[in-house]
Amino acid sequence: MARWTGEWLTSLAAAGENADREPPRWPGERLGLPEDGPGAAAGSGRRFLALVVDLIVASLLTALFVRPDYSNVAVMQEYNLWSLAVWAVITIVPAAFFGFTPGMAACGIRVGRLDGAGIPGLWRAVVRAALTFLILPAAVRNADNRGWHDRLTGTVVVRLR
Repeated sequence: MARWTGEWLTSLAAAGENADREPPRWPGERLGLPEDGPGAAAGSGRRFLALVVDLIVASLLTALFVRPDYSNVAVMQEYNLWSLAVWAVITIVPAAFFGFTPGMAACGIRVGRLDGAGIPGLWRAVVRAALTFLILPAAVRNADNRGWHDRLTGTVVVRLR
């Protein structure tokens, strides 16, 4: 299913060129990534767990400054907005300059550029975070386990261990 959902936006010309091509044997094979171990394409489970860890860290950091009050809707709306802002900061800044978020570091994965440069850079990190916030672009994957946000920014998430 990932192959179908990840490739349905390709152009007709590209579809005709790829019609005779066999599917990859493992995610990342077409990108030159190993099948397993460090440098292999990260699986969906690790990526989702990293996102959950980042969301929890953002919520805990926000709770240090804005006290959540579950009975007060206005306070919770403010808390949620601040949590979103904190999530954006802990997602964009470390990913742009180090290649991973706190959740990615905990899960042993990082963002790499397909052109071989070391770190993703600021614009790629901003685009990836914005599309991850929208959920669907990050959730729809191709056969190489890359979401729309990865394909748009020329990145791939790989395992560190």
